[in-house]
Order: sequence, then structure tokens, then C-alpha cells
Amino acid sequence: MTTKERLTLAFEHREADRIPIADHPWAGTLARWKQEGMPPDADWRDFFDVDKIETIQADNSPRFERKIIEENDRFVISTTEWGVTLKNFKIPDSTPEFLDYTVTDPASWEKAKARMKPNRDRIDWDYLKTNYPRWKSEGRWVQGLFWFGFDVTHSWMTGFEPIIYALMEEPEWVKDIFETYLDMSIALFDMIWDEGYHFDSIFWFDDMGYKDHLFFSNKIYEDVLQPFHKKAIDWARNRGIKTHLHSCGNIMQRVPQLVEIGLDCLNPIEIKAGMDIKTLKRDFGDKLVLHGGADALLMDQPEKILPYIEEILPIVKKDGGYIFSSDHSIPNTVSLETYRSIVKTVRGHS
Repeated sequence: MTTKERLTLAFEHREADRIPIADHPWAGTLARWKQEGMPPDADWRDFFDVDKIETIQADNSPRFERKIIEENDRFVISTTEWGVTLKNFKIPDSTPEFLDYTVTDPASWEKAKARMKPNRDRIDWDYLKTNYPRWKSEGRWVQGLFWFGFDVTHSWMTGFEPIIYALMEEPEWVKDIFETYLDMSIALFDMIWDEGYHFDSIFWFDDMGYKDHLFFSNKIYEDVLQPFHKKAIDWARNRGIKTHLHSCGNIMQRVPQLVEIGLDCLNPIEIKAGMDIKTLKRDFGDKLVLHGGADALLMDQPEKILPYIEEILPIVKKDGGYIFSSDHSIPNTVSLETYRSIVKTVRGHS
């Protein structure tokens, strides 16, 4: 079966020839695997014979100037299209340091918003023209990356504190940000769709929790963010495609609200933060596709991760509706042979 056929069955809550496997290794992980025997020019997905999901992107940023402020052998300090000053370290897989923000309040947001117009030059048409035919002919799953919501707003534009406080004190400002981001994504992906570049799902990042807890209450979610999640879901449904949310942290309490608005698939089911994949399968397995749930903290320890996989897979794969992956991404502590053993174990339950 092709990836598209396999994932289509997963989204229909039916079992396929095997459990779909769709994960994301770090850059340092890929470098390690190449040192350990994976050919330098190989697509890691071909090497391990796992599924291929391709992503279409569009630029819905305010398009602030990107420039390098300082660079040495350890780091680069630069500005982003979202108006953030970042310090990116040159050590593989390091986390950037956020130094400064342009947008921190309603007044600065209005200036950024004025720069956000859905023009055709925000889409890489040459990339689509070159790659899309091959994706389709090979039966890959194609997703459109929407960019909106709580997580990407605080992570890439404002910083955490302005938004977390504004959810309670200035909700209309926050809703205007969410709506503007989403409307930009919709306008750009309408253009892409109308040009004949159709996709199978939309995917978006919106982390709403951390270890053991939510960032904000279900009531705030219902009042401020849920309407925009629903608008995105409704847009996708009107085109007959699926919806796929990545939300890290422990969001067990929020899952009923996501199911209520018709979300199709939830990722990454972060076990290390307190998510319970068995309970999710029991309570929502007929409605919600589960993507993830393999504890990344155990993935470099085959003596722990393989028995864990053996334990959960018979439960979560039943009647379809499950896609295997780590509960975030594959860290660079995972050797090529260990990941090969993980894939073999998953295949053994197909």
C-alpha cells in the first residue's frame, strides 16, 4: 500500500496492511545515522521504509526584515520575519535564545497586522511545480501547514508572558491575532487549492500544555481559541480533507473539547508530560486518530522502548485510527540500530 492509502484507512478508523509510521528525526539524529551507515544522500524514510508525509507551506508573517546582527563560530544573532531577535547556536539541535520582540502589545500588533496581506508571492510556486507531481505519483500523503493559534503566537512573535496574560486581560487583542493568522492561512491555501495543488489534510502546531498541566483553562480555551480551531476544521471539512493538530504537553482535559469540534487527528500524545494513550484510545478511539505516544525519553534504550511498544500497540492499533511515532521527535541519542529495531517491532504488530 502507499502512504496515502495507509493513512486514508487510518483516518477512516480501519486497519491497513501495517501500522503507519510517520516520525521526525532531529538534524543531529540524521547526522548520527549517516555516520552509522545510512547513505549520505538517502531519504531516511526510504532507508527505514516508513511512510512519507509531505508539507506545503505559505508565508503568513508580517514580513519584518530578516538580517544578521552578529555571527561568530558559536552562534548567529539575527532578526526574523516575525520581528523577533534570535540567538541561534551552531551546535546541532540546540534551542535558540529569544532576545527581543517587536510585537508585545496591541499597538505594535496593529503595525504588524498592517503588513500581513495574502499576496501570491507568499507561496513558493516553483517548489510546488517541481515536487508536487512526484508526491502524488508516489502516493505520498500531502498536508497543508496552517500557522495560527496560541503556541506559534507566543513562540515566534510576542513571547510567552504578553499572550498568557492577555488571554485573561485583553482577550479581544489575542482573538484578533488568532483570526488574522488563520485568515491569512486560509486565503493563501485557497490560492494553492484553486491552482490544483490539493492536499489530504491540514496540520497546525498549537501546544496548549506542559508537564502534567494545561497552560490555560478549558473556559479560556472555549472563549478565546476554540472558535478558531473550529473555523480551521470547518474549512478543511468543506474541502473533504482531514485535520491534524500537534499539541504538546498534558492536554487530557482538553481532548473532549477537540473531539467536540470535529478534530480528526491528535499528535504527539506526549507520554512524558502525562498523556495516557490507552485512555484516549478507550474513550475517543472511534472518533480521534492518535499519532504518536512512543516516549522519546526511552527511545535510546531498546530494553525499555521495545517492551513499551509491545505493550501499547495491540491496544492502540485495534480498528485502525493509529499512526506510530515518538511523542515529539527522534532525539540524537537514538542510534540507527535502535531505530531499526523500533521499526521492526512496530511492523511486527501489523
